[in-house]
Amino acid sequence: MTTDLHRVSVRGGILAPSELLTVIELARELGLDGFHFGSRQDILFPVRPDQAEIVGRYPRLRVESPAEGHHANIMSSYVAADIFPSTSWLTSSTYLYILEQFSFPTPLEINLTDPRQRLVPLFTGHLNFVASDEEDFWYLYLKLPGWPEMRTLPALVHSWDLGRIAGSISAAGTAEDLEEVMTLIHANENLNLRDLQRDLAITFRPFPYYEGMNRLDGDHYWLGLYWRNNWYGLDFMAAACELCLEHRIGKLNITPWKSFIVSGIPESERLSWEKLLGRFGINARHSSLELNWHLPVADGDALELKRYLVREFDRRDISTYGLTFGISRGRDVPFTSIVIEREMPSAGYVDGFAVRPLYTLKCARHFDPNTREYAEYARRVDRSELAELMVEISQLYFEQLNERLEQVIESKPRNEAPPPSRSVHQCGHCQSVYDPELGEPDADILPGTPFSELPPDYRCWTCGAQKDVFLTIQLTLEVH
Repeated sequence: MTTDLHRVSVRGGILAPSELLTVIELARELGLDGFHFGSRQDILFPVRPDQAEIVGRYPRLRVESPAEGHHANIMSSYVAADIFPSTSWLTSSTYLYILEQFSFPTPLEINLTDPRQRLVPLFTGHLNFVASDEEDFWYLYLKLPGWPEMRTLPALVHSWDLGRIAGSISAAGTAEDLEEVMTLIHANENLNLRDLQRDLAITFRPFPYYEGMNRLDGDHYWLGLYWRNNWYGLDFMAAACELCLEHRIGKLNITPWKSFIVSGIPESERLSWEKLLGRFGINARHSSLELNWHLPVADGDALELKRYLVREFDRRDISTYGLTFGISRGRDVPFTSIVIEREMPSAGYVDGFAVRPLYTLKCARHFDPNTREYAEYARRVDRSELAELMVEISQLYFEQLNERLEQVIESKPRNEAPPPSRSVHQCGHCQSVYDPELGEPDADILPGTPFSELPPDYRCWTCGAQKDVFLTIQLTLEVH
């Protein structure tokens, strides 16, 4: 019998040990021995159709099935507070007060983040609230469903108004443009808005190491834990929760990297946690080669590819400190420095012939995913070529590394000429592109062949779709 991944939202990635023990109790009733963490700081586990009654006995968890209306989890960088560099006024208690405003369900993905940390992405939501240097005021960056690009609200928003503003936009269902959003916001009374005086500038910092036992301050520690296969055993998680309760640690924090962090461990109790790790045979010091990856949940092919590439990096003794990697599935683009896109179908047989998996490799500008701009580095390469190219890219990263680099997120479009572009043709099924300037030499289609002159029986080189499903799009050209 098939199973579907059900989800428990964990608002802001923060949950009490007692709440996690309830999730563990449900997982045990479902016959599971573990669960997954999701990339939006949520908890995922498989449920069979005949187990709906079991899930129904836990209404307070608000377990969501794929068939139900989607309610997005609210992400926050609370997990990085007091651990990594932070904005001075944005404390752990401030996050908690703000998150209390978001008691309503919404299909919109909302991010509440500190721009000084690197552990939680800033711009992966529909509504992205980013802390400013002005105490208790936030930038708001919007990319609502259907919007072609991200826009900036031309005002700073006060901490205590975030929930009302998000609620107004969510209740409207959709907004066509920024002007309509402004109308929705100004329908609220007594909002504390402040004129936007300067654009957000994000200083580049290499991605941090977030695992193992680390000193927090003079007499406390924080512990980060990560599982290679993103399947967290219930016995260990239950024991960790019990130890949190014993030591009066009130919160556990899920990261977007499918790991979790326990903060505030007293120095006097550090040995108890070391013993717990030893009792369950937990490795708490993975290499950066292992840690900095975004993979789709419960995707065996992606996990196997990651393991292969990590082995190749290790065999070559290559450092990837500060870099992040992601393997995409469909249109999902992970928030990482380097993205590996798998062609669909990834492998198998077509007309009786074996088809090897092929990949496209993309890099974020300056290797900083906050730029939200990716350039294609290599296209349609096999696994062995992919390993060589990724070693090459890691070396390029260190050659251009500049910690003083700032990414300025503009508040409004500049009056500049649009970048040059040319027309290409994209498959409406798999988004593969036919570029007339390049042609398809493998199919005896010469460079310079217009799409209109392709034969009537032309098929997409990736998925085999017919010619009439292709759409004309504009390809932006880089200017050097």
